Amino acid sequence: MESVDSTIQLIQIRERQGAETLTGTATCSTALAQGPWVFDAEAPSYGPGASMLDHLPSSAPQQKVLPEEYRKASPAELDLRIRAAKHALGERVVVLGHFYQRDEVIQYADFVGDSFQLAQAARTRSKAEAIVFCGVHFMAETADMLSRPDQAVILPNLAAGCSMADMADLDSVTECWEELEELLGTQPDAHGRVPVIPITYMNSSAALKGFCGEHGGVVCTSSNASTVLAWAFERGQRVLFFPDQHLGRNTGKAMGVPLTQMPMWNPRRAMGGTDVETLRNAKVILWHGFCSVHKRFSVAQIAEARAKYPDVRVIVHPECPMEVVDAADLAGSTDVINKAIAASPAGSTIAVGTEINLVRRLANQHPELNIFCLDPVICPCSTMYRIHPGYLAWVLEALERGEILNRITVPESVAIPARVALERMLSLKPAAK
Repeated sequence: MESVDSTIQLIQIRERQGAETLTGTATCSTALAQGPWVFDAEAPSYGPGASMLDHLPSSAPQQKVLPEEYRKASPAELDLRIRAAKHALGERVVVLGHFYQRDEVIQYADFVGDSFQLAQAARTRSKAEAIVFCGVHFMAETADMLSRPDQAVILPNLAAGCSMADMADLDSVTECWEELEELLGTQPDAHGRVPVIPITYMNSSAALKGFCGEHGGVVCTSSNASTVLAWAFERGQRVLFFPDQHLGRNTGKAMGVPLTQMPMWNPRRAMGGTDVETLRNAKVILWHGFCSVHKRFSVAQIAEARAKYPDVRVIVHPECPMEVVDAADLAGSTDVINKAIAASPAGSTIAVGTEINLVRRLANQHPELNIFCLDPVICPCSTMYRIHPGYLAWVLEALERGEILNRITVPESVAIPARVALERMLSLKPAAK
């Protein structure tokens, strides 16, 4: 099976030639066939892909235009340059690749995993002077906070942000928190539980992780969200969960929290778009945020998969809407998805609801299984798409010259409380299943 990038290129070539379109294959944007550097010079945006319609904050970092020699280099030339630079740098550099990254970049990664697994993996390379994180901005921030002060964390393309992480900023969360304090007070109840505990998903800025650390809160991952919620309910009467509403809702529902006690807080509306009585009765206050990749999956897609393959097993990520999670056979983190597929008997048919690069890679790794993405339209994560071998070659060759490009640093004033929230998360192991 071809990689996502090569399939996108093939689709565009056939369309330009007026040839018949590949059966059952389409992309959400023809711009996906262009080099990501095209979008560095345009008006600020997330670029093509699942997040292209999301609003980019004016404060989001922008990438300067990649030097021409890297934009014009062929894949073969970039391959030689990347491998040569990695060989010359040796143990001085470690390259991390997120599950959702394109195969053309993943092939150079020393470690592949989710955001937290990669930040942890980097700590095992004590001789590394630089950590090149092929992921998105919040991941590089976490790596910087968990690495040594003398290690430089590099993001090959500064425009690789995360639209979901950008949906909750420090000012909006602080304003929400102050309104909740005014409404609910700050004093513990008879059981010693404070009115609200803040929980931020790993997919958030370092500033919001720091906010949680300063306000008795915690960070969670999709693997330990239920464990973190249970921890918070022991200490608080309710939680404020941001930025992903779907992970919060799906986790709360699985723990028995009624939907009526999980109102949404929309920062663009007065009192979050809700009312006093609802907030006082709430157990989980959800933030109006979402992942554009996982929002694309639908119950109709699941019904279509079941009609075509009656014995199909549907596995989705908990960032998907509640209706999709309810209709699936299994919902879980990328680690859960990986393990479930690895344990499937040969000949199984599995429809997966998560980012297309991971789904395609799993299909390539397991030829004994029939694995396909629930969404028939190829629409990768817009911001992961911003990382390209050209940017990787650029930052690695600069390191070889002794120059550090695109370094991501988190001020200690933010990192200290953020580490508190991260350490709380580390202490909360997900329950064995």
